[in-house]
Amino acid sequence: MFAARALRGPRWRRYAAARRTYSVSIQGDSHGGVKTIADLKEFQSSQHVSDVQVSGWVRSVRKSAGVRFVDVTDGSSMRPVQAVVDKSLALDIRPGSAVRFLGTWKDASAAKQDPASSSDETAAHELQVRHVDILGPSNPQTYPIQNKYQTPESLRAISHLRSRTPLNSTLLRFRSDATALLTQFFFREQFQQTHPPIITSSDCEGAGEAFMVQAGGKGHFFRDPKYLTVSTQLHLESLAQALGDVWTLSPTFRAEKSDTSRHLSEFQMLEAEMSFVNNMDDVMNLAQRMLVSLATGLKQLRAAKELEHNRVDAKEPAEKLAFEDLESAEILTRRWNGMMAARTWPRLTYTEAIEMLQPVAGQFEHKPVWGAGLQSEHEKYLAEKVGYDEGSNAYLPIFITQYPREIKAFYMLKSIDSPAQGQTVDCFDLLVPGLGELAGGSMREHRLPELEESMRLHGLPVPNPRQPGNNNLGWYVDLRRWGCPPHGGFGLGFDRLLSYLTGVTNVRDVVPFPRHFERCDC
Repeated sequence: MFAARALRGPRWRRYAAARRTYSVSIQGDSHGGVKTIADLKEFQSSQHVSDVQVSGWVRSVRKSAGVRFVDVTDGSSMRPVQAVVDKSLALDIRPGSAVRFLGTWKDASAAKQDPASSSDETAAHELQVRHVDILGPSNPQTYPIQNKYQTPESLRAISHLRSRTPLNSTLLRFRSDATALLTQFFFREQFQQTHPPIITSSDCEGAGEAFMVQAGGKGHFFRDPKYLTVSTQLHLESLAQALGDVWTLSPTFRAEKSDTSRHLSEFQMLEAEMSFVNNMDDVMNLAQRMLVSLATGLKQLRAAKELEHNRVDAKEPAEKLAFEDLESAEILTRRWNGMMAARTWPRLTYTEAIEMLQPVAGQFEHKPVWGAGLQSEHEKYLAEKVGYDEGSNAYLPIFITQYPREIKAFYMLKSIDSPAQGQTVDCFDLLVPGLGELAGGSMREHRLPELEESMRLHGLPVPNPRQPGNNNLGWYVDLRRWGCPPHGGFGLGFDRLLSYLTGVTNVRDVVPFPRHFERCDC
C-alpha cells in the first residue's frame, strides 16, 4: 500500500517526465526534434546555434594549420558530421575514439575554402567545438578500421568491428527498418507475432541437415536427441490452431556444408501461417502484399535513401569503391520496381516451367526433367525470362507452383488437378533474378488419414497414439485429431531478401555476425 502511494507522489512524476540521453542535444527545448547526427545534418539553421552537444565515434581526423577537421558519426547516418576543433583540444582525438563535443552549429560555407575541410558539398553546416571529452580512447596504430576502402572479404575476418564502416552500419539500419515495417504489416493484417522454440525434436524439412544439441557430460540432456530448428513451421501450425493467423521472425539453422555466397548456417527466417484458407492463392497474395508493403515503406526511410543516393554523388574514394562491390544501380532499379509492383506477379506451374526450360536445356549444367527439383541455374533463368517486364523496367518476382509430390515435404496438400506426368502438391516457390528462391510456401495437409499416408510415402514412421513418445512427430500428427481446419503458410529467407534489395552480392555481408561452414569467428 505504501509503495502504491509513493508512485503517485511528486517524486515519481518528476522521474517519469525525465528525458533520456541522445547522441545529440541542444540546450533548451526549442530544438527537441534533433536527437541524432542524422537529425543534426538535416537541421540547416540560418543562424548560429550555440550549446550543441554531439556524442559519437571519430571516423577520421584531417589536419590544418591551427585546427583539426574531425568526422564524427553516431551510426544514424551513412555520412558523418564535420567538427572543427582547435588543435590544442585535439591532442587525443584519434580514429575510432568515442568523443563528446560541445560547440556551435554554424554555416560551413566559409570553411570550404580550406582543402582539409570536408569534401561533402552537401554538408552546409559544421560544429565549431569549444569543449572536448574523450569518452573512450583509441590507438590508431592498432585500430583495424581505417578511413580507406576495405574489401568485404577482409572485413568478414573482423566481424565484431566491421559494422563501424559506413556501408555496413547503413545495412544494419536497413535491416532494422525492414524488421519494423514487417512488424507493422502483420499487425495491420491482424496476425499474432509468436516466438516458437529454437530447440526442437524433429528436422522439419527431413533433409538431415540439422545441428544436434549436445550438453557436456554423459547422456542426453533432454533424454533423447534434440536439434536446432531448421524451420518453425510445424510449431507455427500448432499456434495457428489457437490464434488463427500467426507469424515469426526467428533464427534458424542448417548444417549444410555449402560454401557459397547464398548460404549461411545461422539465418533469420520469416514464417507465417494462416488458418481457414482453402486456396493457395490466398497464401501467395499475402506474400506479395507483404513484400510490396515492405519495399514501398523502405523507400521512404533514410537507410534506403542513402544507399540509393549516396552512390550517385559519392566523392570519397573509399565510399565509391564500397558501392562498386554492390550490384549496379540499373539492376537495383529493376529489382525495386518489381518488388513494389502492385499488379499480380507472374504465376506458372512447375510443369509449365519444365516445358519452358527443356528447349534451352543445352545451356544448363543440369538437364531439366519432370520429377527432379529445379536447380539454381533453372530458377535464375525462369526469374529473368518470365519476370522481366520491359515496359516498367522491372524484375517481377515469379511464383512457381505445384511441384511433384515426391520431391516435396510430407506435410503438403495434394493437388486436386495434378498433370498427367504425376501427382503434385499445392506449393510454391517465389523466385527473383540473380538469386533464385526467395520464399516457399504451401497448403498444409489438414486431414489425418491423408497426412499419415503422405508420411508413409516419404519413408517416415507414422506415430502410434497408443504408444506416446515413440515418434518425434507424434505431437504434430495430434494437431489433425482435434479441430484442424484447412490452412497454409510460407517461409522467407530474411537475409536473402535484404541482400536482394541492397545489392550486396554475398549474403554473409548483410548479417551482423555470419556463421557458415568452417567459420564462426566471434
